[in-house]
Amino acid sequence: MGNKLFYQDPYIQSFSSKVIVQRKDENGNNYIVLEQTAFYPTGGGQPHDVGTIENSKVLIVEEVEGEVRHYLEKELDDVNAAVQGVIDWDRRFDYMQQHAGQHIVSAAFEQLFGYKTVGFHLGNEIVTIDLDTENLLESEAARAEELSNQIIIENRLIETKWVTEEELAHYNLRKETKVKENIRLVIIPNFDYNGCGGTHPKATGEVQAIKILDWERQKKKTRVQFVCGNRVIKQLGQKHKVLMELTKLLNAPEKEMQQAVSRLLENGKNAEKKLEQSLETILQYEAKSLLAKMEKKIVSKVFQNKSIQELQKLARMIIEKEEEAIVLFVSHNEDRLQLVCARGSAEKRSMKKVMGNVLPFINGKGGGSDSFAQGGGEAVISGEQMLKHLVDLIE
Repeated sequence: MGNKLFYQDPYIQSFSSKVIVQRKDENGNNYIVLEQTAFYPTGGGQPHDVGTIENSKVLIVEEVEGEVRHYLEKELDDVNAAVQGVIDWDRRFDYMQQHAGQHIVSAAFEQLFGYKTVGFHLGNEIVTIDLDTENLLESEAARAEELSNQIIIENRLIETKWVTEEELAHYNLRKETKVKENIRLVIIPNFDYNGCGGTHPKATGEVQAIKILDWERQKKKTRVQFVCGNRVIKQLGQKHKVLMELTKLLNAPEKEMQQAVSRLLENGKNAEKKLEQSLETILQYEAKSLLAKMEKKIVSKVFQNKSIQELQKLARMIIEKEEEAIVLFVSHNEDRLQLVCARGSAEKRSMKKVMGNVLPFINGKGGGSDSFAQGGGEAVISGEQMLKHLVDLIE
């Protein structure tokens, strides 16, 4: 572990080293291996570091067969001289905060309620843990968050220690370690003892704050979402900005925001209901007007930009009023034709067959029953031409 500088000191932001090898992997991606490195490779739930080595960006860092590979944007010009590496410190410290925060939150849930952490993901925006419980109460989440932030306020030391498998018996570990050698413990004295290979700050105070955002049931577990450190400040800023914009749009103070949104939604529902009623009235009037123009029991028309739902509703109104009617509707909607064929209860001709005979003219698809069918396709012919095909088939 001597060549992994991030274990000696996770606060190292720049370093010098020699290049051992520069080569390409099996996929043709260029990488180098250094004599020593401060770049943390992906592992233990923590994403890799990024930064630069000389004049090349470090894109990915992985440990493969015991060597830490630094995948670079471009090859280095001189691999014989010492190279300078620089860590993206903002990213590194963010992950240090989140990872230490995860230890604290997981320990809090286990100490308070016995809920063990069985899954963990450190994302770019949020951190999640999967708790071994099907249900999580709001009061439980609040207590775990309160204890977590109390541990932060106390600014307890975060210690790291390399131990043997035999020495593990001296520690009350939160979970069993997966490795049997090179075992690294991350310890918050009298609170959490856990095997971990990630990077962490030197004290809990540097985590700054922890905020649980939400949780949901995942199969028989509960997935908890939270943020730590600078992400708490960022989330607060984003949410405050949205809230301020809403107060202006709704002309309501922050404390009355919930009532204002509820009123807005209720007004929207009422307006939508009135609009539906108005549309119903218009369609009823239109159905009556079309029935008055019925010839040879056929009610037919070409519409512009009428939805298939409106065509269907209008057709049903007509065949409910006139049991001998046959309805043939075509609507030209941009570059498509929509068709509806319907019959009253006294008529026996199959609308499904009629639809099947005309759909090939427009490379269309459709379906339905003998009494009511619908379809659509490309507007390669006009709506009037399509209606003529339909009328000719009926006549």
